[in-house]
Parts: sequence; structure tokens; C-alpha cells
Amino acid sequence: MGSKERILRQKDDTRRKILDAALDMIKCEGCDALSMRKLAEHIEYTAPAIYEYFESKEALYTELARKGHLKLAAMVKLAKEAHTDAIEQMEAMWLAYWNFAIAYKELYQLMFAVGTGCSPVENRIAEALVFPAMVSEVIRALYAPREVSEEEVQKKYYTYWAVIHGLIAINMIQLTRDEKMNQEILIGAIRGITALITT
Repeated sequence: MGSKERILRQKDDTRRKILDAALDMIKCEGCDALSMRKLAEHIEYTAPAIYEYFESKEALYTELARKGHLKLAAMVKLAKEAHTDAIEQMEAMWLAYWNFAIAYKELYQLMFAVGTGCSPVENRIAEALVFPAMVSEVIRALYAPREVSEEEVQKKYYTYWAVIHGLIAINMIQLTRDEKMNQEILIGAIRGITALITT
């Protein structure tokens, strides 16, 4: 490996280290408690060194959210590709969404500003559009061969998302049900909305 490649690799490693440390601090202390100075102390860097990679705390949040949306899209894509039937795809995709939120709780909270005090960033990053586009494609397939307007597709997407994101948010803020009941509510909600489209 040449010196140029080594330098680039070291920069990538440092950037990843900063992001990992920021997410760890958010997990422990919340978004509001994170500062560039605290982050620098946490990883034994100087604050100016952190600013070489991220111009602000908001830039850090945005990059973490970008990575989260890419990870979410990858998990949902795998779930979708495991099925050929649109009804099964829809259920699998939303279950993958749920599983992502549970497995990467702090990242999900950051991505959608659930109980964190962080500002939502999904409107500022293109990666946040990948998941809605995948779901919208399957919604169109559920309507086929009937014609459906893009407005109606969007309404159905937000119906799914509002219910499922709401269930996730309730569980993150105050866990009051066991996992079996959560799954029953989740699957019932998905199937209920899908039935509105297909019947």
C-alpha cells in the first residue's frame, strides 16, 4: 500500500472512530449532551482535529443519520427480495423496519428525532428517500392492475409509516407490552392497511 492510500485509509478510520464515539455518547447521554469538545475528550483528540472531519455537531448527526438510512434500506431490501408476492413483501419490509428500530435503537431515534432532542434530518439527505421509494413500489404492486394516483400511494405509505413508527416510538419512550403482543399489534396493523388496498 502506497503512502497516499495509507493516509486515505487513516482518514477513513479516524472518521469512523469519530462517528462511533458520537453514537456511543448519544446512547449514554442523549443528543443534547453531545458537544465537539466532549467528543474530542472522549476519543482523546483535540476539538480542532474533530472539526477537520465534521464542521459542526449537526454535520455529525447528519452523517450518522445518512448511515442509518443506508443500513435500514439494505435490511428492508433483503426482506423484500426474500418474497415475490406483494402482500408478503409488504409485511416482510415493515417487519424489517421494526427489527432495525429495535436493533439500532439509538440510531433510529437520531434518524427520526424520537425522544432525543435532536432535530430530524431526513428532509436533508437523499438516503432517507430510499425506504419510502421501496415501499411505494410495493404499494403500486398491491393496487395492480388497478390504476392508482401518486397521491394515493403517498397517502398509503404515510398510513403504514404513521402506525408503525408510532408503535415504535411508544415502545421506545415507554415499554409497556411484551414482544409477543408487540408483534401481534404490528402484524395486525400491517395486514389491516394492506387489506384496505387489496380489497
